[in-house]
Amino acid sequence: MINLKENTCPTREQRGNGLNAFFGKASELLKEVKDGNTGNQERAFQQTSGCLLNFYLTQRVMTIHDSVMIVHAPVGCSVVGLGYREVFRKVPVSLGRRENYDFHWLTTNLNEKDVIYGAGDKLKYAIKEAQARYNPKAIFVLASCTTGIIGEDIAGVVEEVQPDIEAKIVAIHCEGIRSKLIQTGYDAFWHGILKYLVKKPTRKQKDLVNVASMLSYTWQDRQEITRLLAKIGLRPNFVPEFSTVEQFEMLSEAAVTAPICSSFTEYLSKGLEQEYGVPYFLYPSPVGIQHTDEWLRAVAYYTGKEKEVEKVIAEEHDEWLPKLEIIQKEFEKIGNGQDINVLGSLGQGRLLTQVPFFNELGVKTPAAICLDFDDLVVDETEKLIEEVGDFDILVNTFQAAEVAHHTRRYDPDIALTCPFQGSAYKRDKGATRIHSNRGDARPWSAQAGYKGAIAAGNFLLQTTKNRSFQKTMLEKTPDVYNEWWYQQSDPLYFVNKEAK
Repeated sequence: MINLKENTCPTREQRGNGLNAFFGKASELLKEVKDGNTGNQERAFQQTSGCLLNFYLTQRVMTIHDSVMIVHAPVGCSVVGLGYREVFRKVPVSLGRRENYDFHWLTTNLNEKDVIYGAGDKLKYAIKEAQARYNPKAIFVLASCTTGIIGEDIAGVVEEVQPDIEAKIVAIHCEGIRSKLIQTGYDAFWHGILKYLVKKPTRKQKDLVNVASMLSYTWQDRQEITRLLAKIGLRPNFVPEFSTVEQFEMLSEAAVTAPICSSFTEYLSKGLEQEYGVPYFLYPSPVGIQHTDEWLRAVAYYTGKEKEVEKVIAEEHDEWLPKLEIIQKEFEKIGNGQDINVLGSLGQGRLLTQVPFFNELGVKTPAAICLDFDDLVVDETEKLIEEVGDFDILVNTFQAAEVAHHTRRYDPDIALTCPFQGSAYKRDKGATRIHSNRGDARPWSAQAGYKGAIAAGNFLLQTTKNRSFQKTMLEKTPDVYNEWWYQQSDPLYFVNKEAK
């Protein structure tokens, strides 16, 4: 039950029994989660990780058209947006990026005095300044560790100034100290959207499909999903990146909410169904040929397009299956009778999509690495194990040393790293990223739909053929970690397993 009377959502630890450390079989992980024997654990040695504010929210919220982002924090907490501004600028206008491209964000620049006496007046001033400067349709107020520590009443300030502000003010409680799991940042954002922005439907749009797509899916993926839905007479409502305020307001009018990432979409999907009766499904995501088929059929079921979708799937198979077969044969040739093993670092949403996709390509996944895990995707993970079999899994939150240890242990033919999870290990086999981000508009970075399946397959093939960078790094630079570390039997050596 989602309670929109509350200022924000529960954390993933509270709502989903989330955990940040585990090593063992995926089936064992599921059993522990079901039995309630999991929880966050402390590490004696811990490397940097991402916070709810900067890892998830700043680079997404700032892309929303007709809006202003106010980061209620010390000035450094808003700096991430600067880099992403330039990343997104690389997307050509010809691919759909608006020519009038600019982001509007402010910071309240909290200091020691504000920590002692409070900064409510600063926030009021920032909100009024945002309205005067930019005349937006929405103003997003993002909380921070500092505002959480001093107990800043952001919701109270919003309620007080809203009558004088034309834009809708959206308070998002994404204090980094709230949770060790970045998934909580997803939920906090969607709670704010559901509470403040989504309007009651004036009509139902039977051809509209809500697609909440993460930053880690590229511009090409948006185009592919749009293309496929258009072939069966449907339109996507992509949120949150580069969407308009109006697109959030009409989320309640859609025929269905479809996932690209189940973990990312879960809170929004359940909230829209609870409040407005919009149906949803969480599995599968459109990654790989087979799962794209299933995803399209699920969308068609809720939109009455069952006949149309079968025709589209047949047409797409005629075009793309021969290309998939070429990739499979290439992997067979490279493997020379042996399995090619792939190890990927990913979030729990990608765990559900990438592992079956690897099998489809003809490569194997003996183990996986997951940022964190919770019981909100238990059913989907059970389906995954039924589909591909059991496998080893390391759950760790941005701990590069543990990733390096896990990679050395399994020594896969291809090691795929999440851009945020660290890849400072040295090896002479294949190594590359598991995905690109929204600002990468190059065709070979696609990963969703039929086009993305072939692009990602060819990308993996290239990794097996060009290893000069890895070999040079191995020969010319020392390993980041001492050999002692790799000799430990458990990648979670530094985790206090008694404290949960």
